[in-house]
Amino acid sequence: MTAEEIVDNATGWVAKHIRQYVETDGKKGHLYQGLPTLLLTTRGRKSGLLRRTALIYGRDGDRHLLVASNGGADEHPSWYLNLAADPDVAVQVGAEKFAARARTASAEEKPALWALMASVFPTYEGYQAKTEREIPLVILERV
Repeated sequence: MTAEEIVDNATGWVAKHIRQYVETDGKKGHLYQGLPTLLLTTRGRKSGLLRRTALIYGRDGDRHLLVASNGGADEHPSWYLNLAADPDVAVQVGAEKFAARARTASAEEKPALWALMASVFPTYEGYQAKTEREIPLVILERV
């Protein structure tokens, strides 16, 4: 990704969290209510703009894991639709910034990775129960 302007998620608490994360180079903001968070930048599938949001993550070795829960809504979150259209993303974890390729976990991979993410944030189980949509689990691999 280039040095283009990045549009941050405008949702109040998310925007504040991103701003704190960026302003402190990840020293503050890497945790949200005690949960590990990263910043994910995707390319907007419609606008073509770079879009940044803050997400809870887990680790599986060198890979970072995300859950596209959208709070249990019936629609996928925009960030997931964006990375499905263009899997090349930028990631910031604390002060570390790196490029990654995103992919949705396969049916074979998902159960073990879902259990890992549910141990990080048990509310994901409730989100899945709340929707008929199969909530995707995303794997970020460094490039």
